[in-house]
This record gives sequence, C-alpha cells and structure tokens, in this order.
Amino acid sequence: MDWQAAAVEAGRIAQAWTAEGGPGGAVLAFDGDDLRAQACGGMADLELGLPFRADTVVRFASISKHIMAATLLHEEGRPGIPALDDFLGSHLALSPAFAGVTLGRALDMTGGLPDALETFRLLGVPSSAALDHRAMLAFVRRLDRLNFAPGSEITYSNTGYRLVQAILAGHGIDYPALAAERLLRPLGIPLRFAYDFTEPVPHLAGGYWKDGQGAWRHGLYGMHISASGGWAGSAHDLVTWLQALLAGRAPLEGILPRLAHRRTLADGRPTGYGLGLARQRLGDHLLVGHGGSLPGFRSYFLIDPETHAGVVVVCNREDCETSALTLKVMAALYGEPLAEPARGVLPRGLFAMPGTPFWIAHEAGTLTWLGASDTVYPDAGGGVVSRSAHMPVRLRFEDGAIVGEISYVVRRFLAVPGGLEPDPAWEGEWVCAAQNARLAIVVQDGIARLVRGTGPLRAELELSPIGEGRALVENRDGSSGERVCLAFSRDELRLVSNRSRGLRFTRG
Repeated sequence: MDWQAAAVEAGRIAQAWTAEGGPGGAVLAFDGDDLRAQACGGMADLELGLPFRADTVVRFASISKHIMAATLLHEEGRPGIPALDDFLGSHLALSPAFAGVTLGRALDMTGGLPDALETFRLLGVPSSAALDHRAMLAFVRRLDRLNFAPGSEITYSNTGYRLVQAILAGHGIDYPALAAERLLRPLGIPLRFAYDFTEPVPHLAGGYWKDGQGAWRHGLYGMHISASGGWAGSAHDLVTWLQALLAGRAPLEGILPRLAHRRTLADGRPTGYGLGLARQRLGDHLLVGHGGSLPGFRSYFLIDPETHAGVVVVCNREDCETSALTLKVMAALYGEPLAEPARGVLPRGLFAMPGTPFWIAHEAGTLTWLGASDTVYPDAGGGVVSRSAHMPVRLRFEDGAIVGEISYVVRRFLAVPGGLEPDPAWEGEWVCAAQNARLAIVVQDGIARLVRGTGPLRAELELSPIGEGRALVENRDGSSGERVCLAFSRDELRLVSNRSRGLRFTRG
C-alpha cells in the first residue's frame, strides 16, 4: 500500500475545494490503528468564513444505517430487541403487505418497501415540508403496496430503518440513546443524533448546493430524519468508528463480518448488500462501504476488511461525488487503475420495457433506471455492468434491444420512437383515496400536462409520451430532480419511480 500516493490524491481533491473558495470537505486515509493521510479544503461556513477541518461536523446521512444495524446485532436477544427474522407486522401495526416483510429484508433493501421521501415527492410534497415522526409513520402505515415481492429483487429504501426505529420505540427503547450508551461512548465517539434540520448540532458545518446561476444556497430539509440518516459527526469521528470496526475492538467484536455478510434473495442468490454496508471490488480487493446524502451534505467511506485500510470523504456541498472521490484515493493507495465508463457499448437514447411502466435511458456511460442514474462499465462479455450494490446492472445490446438484468431481474427494453402524442383519454381528475391525494391531467393541442398542488404550490408539468399508455414527467424537488413514469390504464393511473412504485390513482 502506497500511503504517500493516497495522501497526494487526497491533497489534490482538497486543494480544488480551496481554490474554488466555496464549501469543501475532508479526505482521510487510515488503517486499523493510525491516521495515515489527511487533507481538508474549502469552507465549513460561508457566512462566518470558517475553514473546513477534519473535526468539522457534518450530517452522515445514510452512513447512519450500518450504525443502526450494528446496534441491533450487538443487542440481539435482549428484551425489546427484534430479531432479523421477525416480521415487521409482529411488532408494528402496518398494512398486510408491509407486515409480511422481515426486519432483515427491511434493512438489506430486498423487502420491496417504497421509500417514504420518494413517495412524498411523487405526490408533490417537497422535502422541505415540515413533517414530524408521527406524520411520517402515519403516512407509511397507509401505504398498502410494495415495490416488489420480498426477496425478488433489490432497490434502495430508507423506510425499513424508519420502521425498525419505530419498533424499538414501541418497546420503550430510545435508539439513539441505546447506540450512544452501548457502542459510541465506550469508544469515545461524540456523535449526535438529529431528528430534523431545525435541531442545533454543535460545530455543524453549513450545507450548500449551487443554483442554476452558480450561487451557493443552503440545503433545506423539513422532514423527520430517522435511523436511516440521523447521525452527525466529523471525519475524525467516522474514522475512529471504522477503525474499531476493522479491528473488532470492544464493543464491536465480530460486528463487521456480520454487517458486511452478503444477504440473499428468496431464491438463494447473494446480493452485494449487507446490513447498511455495500460491497465493491477494486482490482483484487473486496471493499465494503456506504454513502450518505442530505440536502447540502455528501459523504462516503470504503474499508478493506483484509488489509484494514480505509478512506473517508465528507463534504458540505451537494455537488461532490464522494463515492468517486473515495474510490480514487483507494485506487491510489493500492496502485490500481480505475475503469473508464462504457460510453459506446450501449446505444444512446430512451428505452422502455413492453407491457410495464419500466424504462431506462443511456447517455455516454450513464444509465438511468426509473429516474435513478449510475455509471456503467464494460464487462468481459461485451455488455455493461454497474458497481452499485443496490442497483446492480448487467446489460447488453442484442437484436435491436437492450437485454439483461437490473436488480437481479431479467428485463428487455426497446427504443422509444420519437413523435409520440398523448392519448386524450388520459384527461381528467385522478384520486388516490388512501393518501388523500388528487391530480389532474389536461390534454390540449397535442400536449399533456400533469396539474397538482394548490395555491402558490400549484404546478403544471408537461408529459413526454413513451408509448403503451405511458409518459414521463420531470419531477423536481429543490436542487434535485428525476423523471417519473405515469402508466395509464382505462380506470387506473400508476406513478412509478425507482424507489416508489405502489401509488395508484383512480378516476375522480
């Protein structure tokens, strides 16, 4: 391992943040015992002009997931701690579909649970809306359809971690207090758990995103943050935690192998996701890690259980591709080349799967699947693969179609022809009674628009037909956005995105 090369790469990354003069972050490389390289750059607070340091606090976001899983494993068998094989419905009042999902599948992304935030977005509720844990849990309890049958595929969702925290609360267990008492304080790690963006967190950096005019803005998030993303701490704090995991130091003896262990689908096939940790290969090295994202904050880490090496990247800027930066530093450490994206292997354009609301788009090595995008790389068989554990892709172009697997399910996509027009039968009001939601479709002069919201939040969004009674619409939320599929039948309208596929509307 070349720690000097890793330090040089980390320095390049940090220096770019400093040179820009905007928000920044920290890049730390370490082994099981020592911090081997550290580079910081940019600003922690643009108003106060504070530089970003390794002890600057950020929101870990979804990195928090494996801390929840570690707490469950450490406390298993104790009163009030549910087992991974328990059904959610044995501890919590839920719809029959949700009740039949086990805790293990709720945490390993194979449960089919729709993501609550993405479902809100489909209904036109922005992530800046203030919703506490009661409102969030009540909303999830009204959801009555899964994205897919449990164990049949894999798709990222935060909902399982929220529900497991609710189960603990129902047994009188305060999850953040339990994790702090049993795991964090014995290691001297001062993480803070924040339930929303209004809760003060000492030494927290400002979180920023850049608008269309190039100006920095504060990230906004109004919704309750659960165990799926609530922890906040510094890059140093995260390194201390990961070193203890790698070394198996008390109280984390034997926890890392169980977190990183490959979970399986219902048919026994292993996935690349464990319990809050995802697997990724770099040359001959099998790494595990995870990322996190909340408005204004991005973070990622990778660790090697064999060599006990690791890299952490935390940022207070939303445009930072922390996963790519972390991998770049690890590649420098190991002297491994990084694969180039598969830019010309698949044709460019938009493709849809006949008879389903499923679609993909490809552009210069970036594949978009139901609105979620990832980079794809060449594989030995002449096709492409992704590195993502929760969006595994293996596709090739064959006989005029893109075929293969996404999320371990066989799929076949055909090119969407241009010049398609909307069906006038789409027009009318559509109602989702379970969520008290209503929208309208207006078709005029060969253009269809989705109309939703009220007062100043009323919006008209143009639809792009893709054939077979389907259309895509750009669904924006603050600094982010994705395309959503509307699938019409005679009396039903489905809204489908990568993480939420269960919303159904009927004619009003």
